[in-house]
Amino acid sequence: MTTTTETAPPAADLLDSLVARVPALREFGYWMRRYRRIWRGTVVMSVANPLLFLAAMGAGLGKLVDANHSGYLAGTPYLDFLAPGLLAASAMQNGFIEGAFPVFQSSRARGNYPAAAATPMRPADILAGHLLFVAFRVLLSGLLFLAVVVAFGVVGPLRALLTAGPVLLTGMAFAAPLMAWAVAVERQSRLNGLYRFVVMPLYMFSGTFFPVSQLPHWLRSVAACTPLYQGVQLTRAAALGHAHTGATAVHIGYLLALTAAGVWAARRAYARRLNR
Repeated sequence: MTTTTETAPPAADLLDSLVARVPALREFGYWMRRYRRIWRGTVVMSVANPLLFLAAMGAGLGKLVDANHSGYLAGTPYLDFLAPGLLAASAMQNGFIEGAFPVFQSSRARGNYPAAAATPMRPADILAGHLLFVAFRVLLSGLLFLAVVVAFGVVGPLRALLTAGPVLLTGMAFAAPLMAWAVAVERQSRLNGLYRFVVMPLYMFSGTFFPVSQLPHWLRSVAACTPLYQGVQLTRAAALGHAHTGATAVHIGYLLALTAAGVWAARRAYARRLNR
């Protein structure tokens, strides 16, 4: 009598099977292998930058602001007001850094996109894999920033985890439209110009450092329409526990719509670029 025993497939085989079913994971794997060479530097920057900003502007300048009992802050300590704003602005910057320059370089003749497009992967798979990596980077940087915010006593660990969702959504609302544009743009100087003349003004006038109610009346409406303002308000409400259902729905809907529109545009732009 002969008996047969079934053995569980090794983990490597399961991973290969998953990658075969989801081609986008091949592109994600490429970016992760690339990131393994540089992750130490990015982690240090993700911790050092918020640490310096919060120490200098929150704990330093914040004492002067709190001493004057500014009515614009409605009794909120300046450090508590500033930290979520910086967190959202950092997500915007990470979305720009990961969604603009790497996409531009990858789509050039010697970039990895043409090489990936020569395999059975479709342009949509390449986009999905890279988007997944960008989401990973935005979330990782956000969690490291939140660890610093927790260390400063602005929020507790549980509230920090709840705030990670708005941070990720803010970053992706910038990254997806940027990837749609960066894959098609012909000169890198245009990306630099976008950072100088669009991203930096957003950074300064979207409620990160001070309430937009201090701006001139006509400029408040402009600021309220920007994606960073929506991300700052959503992140601040989540971090400080001041969320209101209606306002939160508007912020989330705005950022989700921008992300979805960016993914739709990116799918078309990637197909045009890589199917030439």
